[in-house]
Parts: sequence; structure tokens; C-alpha cells
Amino acid sequence: MIKNPIPWPNGARCAVAFTWDVDADSAVHAARPDTADNYVATLSFMRYDPEIAVPRIVDLFKVYEIPLTFFVPGWTIENYPAAVELMLEQSHEIAHHGYLHHDNNAMSRQQELDILGHGIEIINRVSGRRPLGYRTPMIASNGVSRHTIDLLIEQDFLYDTSLYGDDIPYVLRNERGSLIEIPCIQGLGDWYHYMSWRDFGYSTALKSPAHAVDVFKSEFDAAWEFKGMWMCVWHPPVSGRLARCAAIEPLIKHMIEKGDVWFASMSEIALHVQDVISSGKWKPRIDQVPYYAAPVRDAVVAGYQASDLGPGTLCQP
Repeated sequence: MIKNPIPWPNGARCAVAFTWDVDADSAVHAARPDTADNYVATLSFMRYDPEIAVPRIVDLFKVYEIPLTFFVPGWTIENYPAAVELMLEQSHEIAHHGYLHHDNNAMSRQQELDILGHGIEIINRVSGRRPLGYRTPMIASNGVSRHTIDLLIEQDFLYDTSLYGDDIPYVLRNERGSLIEIPCIQGLGDWYHYMSWRDFGYSTALKSPAHAVDVFKSEFDAAWEFKGMWMCVWHPPVSGRLARCAAIEPLIKHMIEKGDVWFASMSEIALHVQDVISSGKWKPRIDQVPYYAAPVRDAVVAGYQASDLGPGTLCQP
């Protein structure tokens, strides 16, 4: 079903990347800039992220020697250095995730550039290297503006992972250059399965870890069958809770037992894709961005006024 599968290293059938968005309470401060200090329960919910969940997650994956990619806002890096040090001690990747969990579509191009540069500087300072990858902080609410990809290319990022346009990595290109897009899969986001919290506007029916992991496993089995890749978008205060974190281990074991799986960080995957493209071993699908220069409008409909249609016209079959 994947017509142009990527040749993975050592003949692997599937690439697997476990990724974590370590927002901590940056999301609370971004959502409630004037009153966040008064949302004590929500703050405690999100502070669980770097204080309890991150050490638990690092310990779990250390057993299996699986590399992780952590997308961390600059504010979180500054305020929770112990969690970041733990990631670096285990040689996990730290990638760009904004500064204070902002919404790119609510800012000007210059503001977006300033925040992008600030995050680059913070990650470079704590890790000794520039981030290669980026994920928008507002991935679930169209947080990629018409400027975002252009700015990532301008700032020499290797990859983005904020879009949904394919089952495998592809290339985004404009007149400035290109970068690799490692696309998300909606069912592999943990918020869809577990998140119910009024302050964040989520009120989904909570699912058991067994139900969620069954979805994750089904997506993996399909990726393995059709020589694709599997990449989750998980959050430590959500999937790092006891029962949910415990349910991850059987999923890891299933992947290992399946065999021919390449466990990799996101930068390792992007570098491999870059290599097979440059060597001519694989030809990617290319999306030209931005998709549209302006909003698309229906010229016929735009030629009418609402009063011209008459009462009730829009409601009639």
C-alpha cells in the first residue's frame, strides 16, 4: 500500500521513533497568561511531567536501549534543568518545541522568528548543539502558520514533525530550500485516548491503557507490513502515569519480537532519509509550500449577497 517505501538501515521493514512533548506547565502559562498562578491543580498536573514522569520514562526505555526524542519548550528547559540533564545523560535527542507553548498563528512572522531563535539558543546552550528538528507547540490546533516552514528552512532545520501529509517522511520545498517532514499519525497521539481536563478544553471519554495500546499496536503492525514507519506523539503527564506507562512495555516487546525494526531518534531517521535521497537510493514525494498564496474563495458564491438568496434558501434541500 506504500508505493515508494524508504529503504531502512540493515534491511529493516519498519522504523520506530518514540517521541515525547515535555511541555510541563508552560502550556498553562501560555493559555492563562494573567491567572495561571491561580490554577494550582492544573499546574500540579503538568508539573508531574518533568518531576515524576520523565525519570520514569527514561528508566523504562533505558532497559531496552531505545533512543528517544524529547520536544521541549525553551521555558521548560530553563525551569526544569534536572529533567533535561537526565535526557542528555542518556544521549536522547532534544528538539525544538517553541518557548512558552505559543500558537504560531497568533503571531507575526517576526515574533515567530524571534521565538524560534530563542529556542535554538537555549537548546544549543544546554546540549552543546543546535536542534535538528522542530514540532509546533500547538500541534492539535493548527499551530503551523504560513511562515513556519519557511522560517525552519531559513534557520537550517533538518526536519519538521508537525504535519500529517503522508505515511512516511517526505520533503517540503520552497524557493529558499527544503526540509524533511516526518508526519504525525492522529491515532498515535496520546491525548486522543487519555486526555480529559477542562482547563485545556478536552472532555473525551477516558480509555483504558489496553484500548489505547491496541490502537498503537495496530498502527505499528500496519507500518511493519507495508514497510513504513511508526512515530508516536506522547506527553509525560499523560502517558507517563503508572498504568499507561506500564502498558508501554508490552508494546515495546511486541515490536522487538516482530523483528526487523529500526528503533531510532527523529534526527537519526531524518539523517538517513537525507542520505538515501542524496545518494539516489530513494526519491521522495515533494510538497511545495506554502500550499496556497491566499485563501481560496468561490467566485460564484462571492458574487451573491446573503439577501439575494432569499429567506431560508440555505436551509432547504
